[in-house]
Amino acid sequence: MDRSRFVALAFAAFGLVFVSFLIRGTTRLVAPYGVAVAASAPVFFMAAALLIGLFVLALLDVTGIRRLG
Repeated sequence: MDRSRFVALAFAAFGLVFVSFLIRGTTRLVAPYGVAVAASAPVFFMAAALLIGLFVLALLDVTGIRRLG
C-alpha cells in the first residue's frame, strides 16, 4: 500500500465517522434514541475497524516490519 492510498483510507474513515453522526442526528428527529444509535452503529464500527487497521499498518511502518511504500 502506498502512502497516498493510506491517506485516502484515513479520510474515508473520518468521513464514515461523520456520516455515522449524521445518521444518528437525523434519525433522532423521527425515532427514539435507541433506534438512532442502532441505525448509526454499523457505520461507526466500520470506521473504527478501518482506523484500527490503519493504526496497525502505521505501527508496522514505524517499527520497520512492513513499509507503506
